Amino acid sequence: MIKVGIVGYGTIGKRVADAVAMQKDMKLVGVTAHSYSFNTEVAKQKGYKIFAVDGDSDLKLNGIKPDGDINNLLEQADVIVDATPKKIGKENLGRYYKPKKIKAIFQGGEKHEVTGTSFVAQCNYNEAVNKDYARIVSCNTTGLCRTLHAVDKRYGITSVHATMIRRGADPWDIYHGPINAIVPVLEMPSHHGPDVQTVLHNIEIFTTALSVPSTLMHLHTLTVDLKKKASVDDVVELFKNSTRIRVVRNAEHLRSTAEIMEFARDIGRLRGDMPEICVWQEAIGITANAHNKLLYMQAVHQESDVVPENIDCIRAVTGFKDGDKSIEITNKSFGIR
Repeated sequence: MIKVGIVGYGTIGKRVADAVAMQKDMKLVGVTAHSYSFNTEVAKQKGYKIFAVDGDSDLKLNGIKPDGDINNLLEQADVIVDATPKKIGKENLGRYYKPKKIKAIFQGGEKHEVTGTSFVAQCNYNEAVNKDYARIVSCNTTGLCRTLHAVDKRYGITSVHATMIRRGADPWDIYHGPINAIVPVLEMPSHHGPDVQTVLHNIEIFTTALSVPSTLMHLHTLTVDLKKKASVDDVVELFKNSTRIRVVRNAEHLRSTAEIMEFARDIGRLRGDMPEICVWQEAIGITANAHNKLLYMQAVHQESDVVPENIDCIRAVTGFKDGDKSIEITNKSFGIR
C-alpha cells in the first residue's frame, strides 16, 4: 500500500487526490491547504485529512481543524504529489522534500531540470522507476506525446510541426483571459516542442501556440512527416488501439470541444472529465502524392489528461516496474477503454 500525500489541492491536486483514493494499492494520507475555500470544504466532506501550510487560523475560523501541518503530512507519506503553482514546487523541493528525503512528483509548471526526469506513462515509464523525483509534463505536452509516440512506433517520424490553440483559462478561473482577443505566443518555437523532447528524446518537433477565449479544452493541429507510408484508415485504427487516445466522429455529433465535454458528462465521468486525448476521425489526412505526410487535429482536456499520469508515476517512483500493468490498472479505475 503506497501512502500518498498531496501538496496543493487545486485543479490538478484535487483530481489526483480522488484518483489515489480509487486505487487499491494506494492510500491517500491527506492534502494540504493554505487557506479556507470550497476546495477545502469538499475535502473535509470527503473525509480527507487536511494539513495546514503557513498557519491554520483561517481554516479554524471556518470550522476546519487541521490534522497537523505539512511536516506531519510528510512524515506519514511514502511519496508526495506536488500540484502547487509553477515555481513553488521547486521551492518545496529544497525546503521540504530533500531535507525529509521523501520522493516527490511535480507538475508541468516546473522545468525539466528540477527533476531531470519528465514522464508520460506509455512513452517512458521505465525512466521514472525508483527515481526520487519526477515531473509530469504539461497537459499540452502530454497530449502531443501520447499521439506522436503511437505514430512514431508505427511509422517513424522525420519531423513534426504543431500549433497549440490553448484555452484562455480553466472554467472556474475568473482572473485570466483573454475575453475578446486571440493572443499568440511570441516565441519560436513555443516551449511545448522542447518539452516534448524531454520525453520523446529523438523527435524533431517545432511548435507554435496561441490563446483563445475558451475555457473547455485545448486544440492541436499537427503536421507529421513520416518515414513510412500510411493511409487514413490505418492511422484511425492505430489511434483507436492506442491507450488514452479516443477517436471521435462527426457522425456522433462530436464536432467541437463543447460537445466532447458534454459527452464526458453524459457517460458519467468523474467531474465530467475527459482524460483521453480526442482525435477527430474526419480531421485525419494523408497527402496524396507521397502518403508520408500525416495531418490531424486533437483536443486536450487540460484539467484531467495528466491525472492518470500522476497515478502511474506514483507506482514508478516507488518501484513498480511493469508500466503496461500500471496503465491497465489506472485505466480501469478511470473507466478508460
